[in-house]
Amino acid sequence: MLSLLLNFLLGQTTPATLPPEEVLQPQEMRALPGQLDTVPTFNSNSPELVLKEGILLSTFPPDGKRVPTAHLNFPFRGRFDIFAHHITKAEPPENLRRRSPSETSLYLGIILHNPGSEAVKVNIWQAASYLSQPDAPFIQLPSLSQNLLGKVFAGPGDRVMSDVLRGQRQEIFPAQIEIPPGQSRMLLNLPIPVQGLTPPLNGRSTLMRLQSNGTVYAASLAMFARVNPDGSERSPTLEEWQNLLDNGDLAGPRDKAPTPLEQTGKPIIYGRVAGVASGSLWRALLVDNPQVRYLTIPQPSQVFSYALSTLHGRTLGTGQIQSAPMLVRYPDTAYRAHGNYGIQYNLKLPLYNNTQSPQTVSVSIQTPLKEDQLGKLGLRFLSTPARQVFFRGTVRVRYKDDQGQPKTEFVHLVQRRGQPGEPLVLLKMKPGDRSLVEVDFLYPPDATPPQVLTVSTQAEPR
Repeated sequence: MLSLLLNFLLGQTTPATLPPEEVLQPQEMRALPGQLDTVPTFNSNSPELVLKEGILLSTFPPDGKRVPTAHLNFPFRGRFDIFAHHITKAEPPENLRRRSPSETSLYLGIILHNPGSEAVKVNIWQAASYLSQPDAPFIQLPSLSQNLLGKVFAGPGDRVMSDVLRGQRQEIFPAQIEIPPGQSRMLLNLPIPVQGLTPPLNGRSTLMRLQSNGTVYAASLAMFARVNPDGSERSPTLEEWQNLLDNGDLAGPRDKAPTPLEQTGKPIIYGRVAGVASGSLWRALLVDNPQVRYLTIPQPSQVFSYALSTLHGRTLGTGQIQSAPMLVRYPDTAYRAHGNYGIQYNLKLPLYNNTQSPQTVSVSIQTPLKEDQLGKLGLRFLSTPARQVFFRGTVRVRYKDDQGQPKTEFVHLVQRRGQPGEPLVLLKMKPGDRSLVEVDFLYPPDATPPQVLTVSTQAEPR
């Protein structure tokens, strides 16, 4: 559905040209070392398109609720994340003002409840929430841009991940909220407006990293704006949100149900996520083997790659599925957190030049054509990348330059299907040199996995 907005805003049309040729790039594929941590992530992404108000995701106990099956009974305590990504539209557009006045803006509410007998404090370490329009419109950007100040983005998910990667907390969020015993508080109560937009379609992406000193339950909810006596809109109150939580059913329309994991037929429907996933961070030290602390660079003209954000049926020959497992979920939503939206990858590459010659080494992110088992020894790209954008987001790269000075760069990438990508960093390494490169990014919403992290050594001049 979001592709409708992208195509409209970017003026994309399907060109009447021959499809681009496939290019086989010989490169060794490796599974990514490390693993996800066990920090639970509240992941609210189904239904993506919300037209009917209701419960998006509730981890509250079902006791006393009118629709018990809408509540997954999962308590949070300590570190946890909240991710939400939803869109809405006026349907049909010409009937926007014919809907009841209260239905011109859909509000997204995220509520926390303290079931205990003592107050609970929840620290908000990092947090951001943006709309597609006007906060972060989908605009055309170069495939690689320097993004030191965080001003380069296309889409709300892209902007949110960039903020959180930098450790920021948007000014709309307090540093801490306190929830009295037996009470609830709103973490978020913000609109997704469509009135006056062309097309009348909008989305909101949100990510919060939280720490609680007691047990809390969480829910994300969708409710149309309430109406003041003068006819103007207002945001729902805590009491109105609580009533929806207690008496409402799941929001709609429901997304397509996923294909069971054991079914291997084509095509696979992965589904969208609504539940609690296990994992917030994948930390990896990329080395030759567990007994050493270095990563030997490829021989000149050689390439090796590590899989990123792989999922079942798309492991690029590694057999590795990185999708976060679901701790609880609704039966009609994804079996895993496919794409790992909002999950951070922290990758350390202690590069080692074991040759007798100076070498130029590049580290890049690439978006090859999707495969599970590689038909040939290498990855397939397109001579001209397809028009579909499969990755747009900011990557932080830390390394030491040729003078040995530490450098931190933020690089914004836009990669289309089949795009080989450009170097994030280019290092000139003397014989015997060691150089640590650290790559960090949060996998952004609206991206399509998998990607690869590639290390290559340039051919020596003849």
